[in-house]
Amino acid sequence: MATRKAFRAGSFYPFDERSCRQQIEECLGDYQPPAEPARIVSGIVPHAGWVFSGPTAARVFKSIKAKASPETFVIFGAVHVWGVDQASLFAEGAWETPCGTVAIDTELAAAVLNVASDNVKANASAHDREHSIEVQIPFIQYLFPDARILPIMVAPGKHATGVGRKIGELIAQQEKKIVILGSTDLTHYGPSFSFTPYGVGPQSLAPMKANDRRIIALAIAMNAEEVLAEAEHHRNACGAGAIAATVTAAKALGAERGYLLEYTTSQDVMPERRATDFVGYAGIVF
Repeated sequence: MATRKAFRAGSFYPFDERSCRQQIEECLGDYQPPAEPARIVSGIVPHAGWVFSGPTAARVFKSIKAKASPETFVIFGAVHVWGVDQASLFAEGAWETPCGTVAIDTELAAAVLNVASDNVKANASAHDREHSIEVQIPFIQYLFPDARILPIMVAPGKHATGVGRKIGELIAQQEKKIVILGSTDLTHYGPSFSFTPYGVGPQSLAPMKANDRRIIALAIAMNAEEVLAEAEHHRNACGAGAIAATVTAAKALGAERGYLLEYTTSQDVMPERRATDFVGYAGIVF
């Protein structure tokens, strides 16, 4: 069985285990999860370099740790690589990071392929250079050392809600404890991203944040179809398929709304940077 090697260690996050664990501890900090929701079935996490989005992602993981004991994480990832139009599942083997190796939940993978074969295909090679799931794995290894994972890349499209619904319904029937994660960053704004509808410079940050707030509101309201349309028209999520699948699955698991734990941008994290290019990050739980 295949073991996926870490592709972004040393760039998006540290290359060695000691540094990884140290940075995770710094990201977790002294954050205390809020009282609501009392139960967590899923979450949305960002996937930039940890220096930018790690603390936001850590709030989601710390909240899950406080309120759930997942045996498996289903992780819906964004798609930044070419040629992945269909939801692509890493069905067997393991993933390796500087923090060790985490096993794939092969039983759940087989069940997913059985119930969602129209929308999900086993395609391990699609994951080779995709970072949106990889950067979450060390957090899982640190906080949930016995958990397994089920990585599924979900491109934006009508199929995303079908993927989420079928997997959510499947998880609802499982005895094991399973939590779903959706991995996405928000608006990629500025000349570096060829997206400057509000001009260039510090004055563009406020409307860029408003662009993010619209899709965050739709995610919290669990309007999966509107999330897909919003991202298509306003480019405010690179992982709209992952959001839509996560929201739809969370509905199938009984969630009624989302809770925003943190919203920030790369410029807020590093205000000393030249104010031309920004990326938004949100941590949400359902």
